[in-house]
Amino acid sequence: MKKIGITGSSGFIGSHLLRWLTIRSEKFQVVEINRDDFSNNLLLDSKLKEIDILVHLAGKNRSSDYNEIEATNINLAKLIIKSLERVNSKPHVIISSSTQESQNNIYGKSKRISRELFVEWSNRSVASFTGLIIPNVFGPFSKPYYNTVVATFCHQLVNNQIPSVDIDNILHFIYIDELIHVILDIIENKKVSPEFLVSQTSTISVNELLNRLSNYKTSYFVQGQIPLLENSFDLNLFNTFRSFLPHNLYFPKLYKVNKDDRGVFVELARLAVGGQVSYSTTYPGIVRGNHFHTRKIERFAVISGKALIKIRKFREEEVISFTIDAQKNPAYVDMPIWFTHSIENTGDVELVTCFWINEPYDSTNPDTYFEIV
Repeated sequence: MKKIGITGSSGFIGSHLLRWLTIRSEKFQVVEINRDDFSNNLLLDSKLKEIDILVHLAGKNRSSDYNEIEATNINLAKLIIKSLERVNSKPHVIISSSTQESQNNIYGKSKRISRELFVEWSNRSVASFTGLIIPNVFGPFSKPYYNTVVATFCHQLVNNQIPSVDIDNILHFIYIDELIHVILDIIENKKVSPEFLVSQTSTISVNELLNRLSNYKTSYFVQGQIPLLENSFDLNLFNTFRSFLPHNLYFPKLYKVNKDDRGVFVELARLAVGGQVSYSTTYPGIVRGNHFHTRKIERFAVISGKALIKIRKFREEEVISFTIDAQKNPAYVDMPIWFTHSIENTGDVELVTCFWINEPYDSTNPDTYFEIV
């Protein structure tokens, strides 16, 4: 089992890497190197001494004080290098830098200098080093006004603000899960390079990005429809958009019940995509689920009986609960990615639930990870 140290594990990229390593706990043991460790040489030394791999993701992207960005990023690199040399530790060091290295700004300059400091350390220590040059990264749980314009637009649209475009630049993106799989491949195969160029996987203009996200809002919010998702970028962008929903306020969504002397008719889902539809019955007191997905869109539609649906973000403690009584009004909840979820029959009769998921079940690639809510 490899011991992997991570700096910046509470940040956007770091938290995603931590989740992926956690579901691979049979192969990796994670050592989190936190902010406080950098102000205590003994703590930092003790952690860096025991690891096989260090993924350095901590740093500062933005600040009103540009000098603070430069000083913080370079100082973190120097503190790590000094600690590694004090304890004579030579882990495989992987750091995140940016394509902004080539641009004339403080952030890019600080990342380039930090990477060069690690190159010098690896040369004199004869240690393995990989310096990732990463394009723009987007994905769920990113921070608006800080990580990416995608996060800013999603935040604004979900909160009924009006986004604006100052300059319609062309953006080069990689989705967060795609980046994490690049890092995992480097870890498992010990790929070393002082300048490892991470390829972009999508290109889009700022205006087209905003138009697409605005269409998602209209389709999903106003019409209750899953939009057309023609490729992996569309799916990843829509899942990112969904992650900004205030789940406890948005769900459950009540269905419109059309009733006449024949009975009732309810439209369960309006879809611009395909997928798989199924249903289940659940006996009173029984709980189904207790798993999460990293890419799938899944809708739980309660059409008969009483249900308690619970969701919890993986590696976090807050549980969000939704109570549905289909006799009063059938309703649905869409499961956010990386949230483990369950459904319990809280009534006295069978619970009937319809499920829609955007891709048919594939036993060779199920994207299903078991975790108690």
